Amino acid sequence: MASGITLAVVGAGERGTGYARWALAHPERATVVAVAEPRKVRRDRFAAVHALDAGAAVDDWRTLAARGRVADAVLVCTLDREHLEPVLAFAALGHHILLEKPMALTEDECRRIVAAVEEAGVILAVGHVLRYTPYTRALKRVLDSGRIGDVVSVQHLEPVGFWHQAHSFVRGNWRREDEATSMLMAKSCHDLDWLQYVLGRPPVRVSSFGRLSHFRPGNKPAGAADRCLDCAVEATCPYSAKRDYGDRLAQGRHGWPLSVLIEDFTPRALETALREGPYGRCVYACDNDVVDHQVVAMEFASGATATFTMTAFTEQADRQTRIFGTRGELRGDGSQLRVYDFLTRTEEVIGLGGGLGGGGSMDAAGGHGGGDAGLMDTFVGAVATGNPGLVKSGPRESLTSHLTVLAAERARRDGTVETVQP
Repeated sequence: MASGITLAVVGAGERGTGYARWALAHPERATVVAVAEPRKVRRDRFAAVHALDAGAAVDDWRTLAARGRVADAVLVCTLDREHLEPVLAFAALGHHILLEKPMALTEDECRRIVAAVEEAGVILAVGHVLRYTPYTRALKRVLDSGRIGDVVSVQHLEPVGFWHQAHSFVRGNWRREDEATSMLMAKSCHDLDWLQYVLGRPPVRVSSFGRLSHFRPGNKPAGAADRCLDCAVEATCPYSAKRDYGDRLAQGRHGWPLSVLIEDFTPRALETALREGPYGRCVYACDNDVVDHQVVAMEFASGATATFTMTAFTEQADRQTRIFGTRGELRGDGSQLRVYDFLTRTEEVIGLGGGLGGGGSMDAAGGHGGGDAGLMDTFVGAVATGNPGLVKSGPRESLTSHLTVLAAERARRDGTVETVQP
């Protein structure tokens, strides 16, 4: 017997499985009753974990949609380019929807999603999980209190991490814009959305610069092979797939990103994946084209400015932010905030316990610093009470941040300063 609200999951990859895991920890509030996943191994494993009834695990979301309203809400966690159709179908059937970010890849598709959920009268929460972290709540409280006065400028850094860039954006699913989307949309729509949220307003003008500089054939070392397993210089390469994934397997770290490569966590399975699959390729011999560094400059209606920097060439770590106000300065690194007061010339350190440690906890492997759980808690509460006002990443807010990303990409490609349409 299901308790609380019922959920169907469309796409049992890393994100869908992660969100659904929250229901296992909170059975009194939500129960997963169906899944659509084309990969049999993933589908069967998901069905077993959630003890789904026979027939509740299918290979195509259209099969679920054909059955009518199969649950109170649907978690749409398909590939980025496949968001629109399931959202339109399940919204029309009356399902509330949690939609993994990005909501869609074009302005037209984003607007169609907003129109569909508003017409159907269903709740939509987009997976901008950074809005839901304890760290974000603490930072926003400081800004909203007026402690640092009026915000004049912001510096925000996303240190992607050298191995994460190699895994996801050179060898992996998000390496090509024609198969996925831009780096800014795939990875950093989180950040432009987060800046909009904590500052309480979207930018009005943006410009951007960035390119693919390093992970190109021309930078391939002398003597390097096309695959790390065959490479004579692999031991001296910081991007060695053999070392990175092999060390994770040896240490028993079977979650993401290793789980993207293999289902059977054995040396033989990993060797086969590295020899035959995309993740064993030399980072200088892939078909990637997304940028490996980018900056976005933003101007707000108040005259305040912000700069966002995304770069692959870092140790993977939490986002870092400096916010400069007329009465003080705020610095945050994901685990603590430092607030400096100009009047008293004193600094207060606001620690956030163990909820947002370093080492990339603001990313998927760490549940985005509590953001994944926070999003699920909020979404389930909104559906259970029928109160969409609980959701911090609803359709209109998310549309605005996506329009900012699209404007920034136009600016980068065309060398322009773009206006962000409301």
